[in-house]
Amino acid sequence: MTDAGNEDCIQCGRSFSESCNEKLIEQVMTKDVVTIHENDPLDKILDIFSKHHFHTYPVVNDNNDLVGIINQDVMLRILLVQRTPRLDHTHHAAVVAQGETAKNIMIPHPVSMSSGESLCEAADMMLKHKMDRVCVVDGGKLVGIMCKPDILNEIYELRGSE
Repeated sequence: MTDAGNEDCIQCGRSFSESCNEKLIEQVMTKDVVTIHENDPLDKILDIFSKHHFHTYPVVNDNNDLVGIINQDVMLRILLVQRTPRLDHTHHAAVVAQGETAKNIMIPHPVSMSSGESLCEAADMMLKHKMDRVCVVDGGKLVGIMCKPDILNEIYELRGSE
């Protein structure tokens, strides 16, 4: 082994970094994404959280445009609003706590990436911003989601092919 992550691929003659940069998000992302519609009521959102057990859900509109995300932190703040620390009592927090639809409680403008970006770029984005997942969009439309386990599994396979 040479520099960490830059070993030569015995079978293909490329370095690990080259393989990682050539692998596109669209080849690894989860395409069958559980979403929340922006007009879904709180009860339906809670049902989705209890049924699927993911940490974060993309929020889409009628055109399947990504308009926000709802994560476990948002749901806990709404359900346990009376336990929110006093410093977190803001006008925005009060409005969100009273929200009745996904549109009212979602985090707008989520970080997203294009399906044509590389696996390494996705990993860099997640590490830089301390994110566990990123929504994948093309032309504003949600086309998938990329999670750290997706990247870890693919990197493990890439390293195994060396």
